Amino acid sequence: MRHLPLLAVVLTALAVPAAAQEVIDGPQEYRNCLILAKTKPDQGWEEALAWQSLGGGEAARHCGAVALIGMGKYGEAATRLETLANESVRADSVRAEMLAQAAQAWVLLGNIPRADSALRGALTLSPGNPDILMDQAVLMAQIAHYNEAADILSKVLRAQPNRIEALTLRGSAFRFLDNIPGAVDDIETALKLDPDYSEALLERGILRRMKGDDAGAREDWLRAINLVPESAAADTARRNLEKMDVKQR
Repeated sequence: MRHLPLLAVVLTALAVPAAAQEVIDGPQEYRNCLILAKTKPDQGWEEALAWQSLGGGEAARHCGAVALIGMGKYGEAATRLETLANESVRADSVRAEMLAQAAQAWVLLGNIPRADSALRGALTLSPGNPDILMDQAVLMAQIAHYNEAADILSKVLRAQPNRIEALTLRGSAFRFLDNIPGAVDDIETALKLDPDYSEALLERGILRRMKGDDAGAREDWLRAINLVPESAAADTARRNLEKMDVKQR
């Protein structure tokens, strides 16, 4: 920072006669298995095992590894994805996606060096891939390497100038780098593209608060909360409102 019918249940798949198994739509099965792995990981894992027993090969292995992420088995998932990416005979773009998914699992496990290594490997396979660059920028911001994050996001925005999440994250990075004019420009551009983008509203509220515009900050934070009440942006907005109200008492 990308719905199709789900696969039949495992027992149904195992009951398909051999003649019918020969005409299984591999690409469609692959897409459906990945959707199941992401939305219902326990079922996705069982589906992947069943499909692998029917000759699903590396596609089934990939689906199983993705399911492990949703099951909270981050280290095992990351290791499987890295191994699969190294062994795969598929296109470099697919191998890069596997490494990017491994990086996400390493991040969830808290292993930042392994995540960084996986992302660098992914970019070697798919140079300039904006989605992978976004993942790398998020990682750099997470460890407070804001200069690197801003540089990476500038690459993304050269390819996709209207990518709202890139504009918002770069605006945040600029703020941490004390480049307030750059931060304001990015956030205002993001909100022109989508006035209801809660992360940009959160960030604009912070910038307004820094300028002493408490009323404007409150307006942005309340709107961010009302738009997506259960989001991380809403949680941060609530905390900021609480701090501001305490100081005003």
